Amino acid sequence: MTKPRFILDTNIFLVSLAPNYKYHWIYKGLIQGKYKLVISNEILVEYQEQITYRYGVERTEAALDFLLLLPNVILKNPSFLWQLIESDKDDNKFIDCYIAGQCDYIISNDRHIHQIKNSKFPQIAVLSYEEFEDQYKESFIS
Repeated sequence: MTKPRFILDTNIFLVSLAPNYKYHWIYKGLIQGKYKLVISNEILVEYQEQITYRYGVERTEAALDFLLLLPNVILKNPSFLWQLIESDKDDNKFIDCYIAGQCDYIISNDRHIHQIKNSKFPQIAVLSYEEFEDQYKESFIS
């Protein structure tokens, strides 16, 4: 069975790192190889900035070094930039990586990313955290 490929919005990834948060099952599922995480250098830089801001430099370097060693983390840098989100151009990195990485879903609670779900071409599949939890949590923690 092919493992699903996901893009995790920065906020979803950040809250999944904290062991005492209800979102930690997402990070544990990644560590256990339950799915493939697709990231670009641009996404990685944003992860780094936000983790550093919240947790400090040492923890950030350790977390990201470990992340890149996982066999189910795919580094995919898009060669084409779609620029589909006008209202928050910074979110385009997730859309571009989703398309380049042939992902199944973007996991995000960001309203700008959810607005792109209605795009006819290219089609973008987006799940909110709640939808993601409903569809995947049980299979990730078993």
